[in-house]
Amino acid sequence: MAVTTLEELASTLPHAAPLIGLDLGTRNIGIAVSDRLRTVATARSVLRRTRFQADARSLIDLAAGEAAAGIVIGLPLNMDGSEGPRAQATRAFARNLSRLTAMPLILWDERLSTAAVERMLIAGDTSRARRAELKDKLAAAWILQGVLDRLQSL
Repeated sequence: MAVTTLEELASTLPHAAPLIGLDLGTRNIGIAVSDRLRTVATARSVLRRTRFQADARSLIDLAAGEAAAGIVIGLPLNMDGSEGPRAQATRAFARNLSRLTAMPLILWDERLSTAAVERMLIAGDTSRARRAELKDKLAAAWILQGVLDRLQSL
């Protein structure tokens, strides 16, 4: 299925099925999963990136195992809303992933998600090593929670 909008996704969602949230980094992919009623995002894991085909297979298998209704991918826009190389790479990843699954995919503005998670972890007096371990999956949860909150108002 092609990359779609939040509104189109909302109109096709089944009554109770989770969504998967992804924070694509250059080395890791942070993964979060919502509950079946799509109210709370939970940080799940981090996938160390290898080759696209292997990464895509892992993500598709995870989504199938969760019986997910869709995948939300954080889109790293610049602060002025423009798209740089990372946003273009994310769009390419989403486009390529959409060719391998019928599951709907949406891109969600992730500006400041990592910074917000980093501030939260620092405020919680989390060590630098522990922050590095947690930030990717927590950023995925932050991104997914933004979509879940928006879905509640549609």
